[in-house]
Amino acid sequence: MIDTGKINTEKRNPNTMNIDKLPTNEMVALMHRESKQAFDAIDDVLPEVAKAVDKIAEAFDNGGHLYYIGAGTSGRIGVLDASECPPTFGVPDTLVVGIIAGGDSALRKSSEGAEDSEENGYKEIIDRKLNENDVLVGIAASGRTPYVAGAMKAARELGAVTVSITSTPGSYIDTLADIKLSCNTGPEVVTGSTRLKSGTAQKLIVNMLSTCAMIKTGKVYENLMINVSASNEKLKTRAAGITSEILNISREEAFALLEKNNFSIREAIAAYGK
Repeated sequence: MIDTGKINTEKRNPNTMNIDKLPTNEMVALMHRESKQAFDAIDDVLPEVAKAVDKIAEAFDNGGHLYYIGAGTSGRIGVLDASECPPTFGVPDTLVVGIIAGGDSALRKSSEGAEDSEENGYKEIIDRKLNENDVLVGIAASGRTPYVAGAMKAARELGAVTVSITSTPGSYIDTLADIKLSCNTGPEVVTGSTRLKSGTAQKLIVNMLSTCAMIKTGKVYENLMINVSASNEKLKTRAAGITSEILNISREEAFALLEKNNFSIREAIAAYGK
């Protein structure tokens, strides 16, 4: 049995012991103050985040992939980030992959027991045949999730770079990682509810990992999404705005140019001759 007294996310938060008795305005203000700790906790690991970004960018340049793996909230955060990469950066959905214990059904319906099998996590990564060009990011607030630990062990055996995102510095999963992104977010507002501060820190970190790696591999021009997949009217309008900004032409001209070039900003720019 895990000693939860040693896991930050399972400790009681002395600042919120009476949160159930507070007026609503004080309750939400207290929760907001506590949430800020997630941002502050990342400061200490920013150098390691940068190392992870460089490894991911290197993986992309070498034909490799980025995999996130987790259970529950942690798994959902990884899947969310992975699913946003194709429309945002125009990359195939195989480049960044999110894996959650229990499979896709666990995205909507709790499947907490799925996280207890180290063997299943190990098999998941072995079956996907990761290699030295890939990066696996294991996400686990407690740093003790067996499913994630098994995946990390398999990735190491296959030669992939391993990265941990946890809220318990020095945890077991950290010991399995080449790069440790372990933020001390402290006890949760509601004891053990890691969708709160821990989840916020995880979301902030995966945002940096994927976005900065995409920037480093040429998917962004200045701060513009030149690879955006214009799959609906909103995104076509956004693409026109980006093209207009880069080429210094009207939105109407940009839209017409995009229509002639498969709504590809890159192709439109090339056709314009810039």
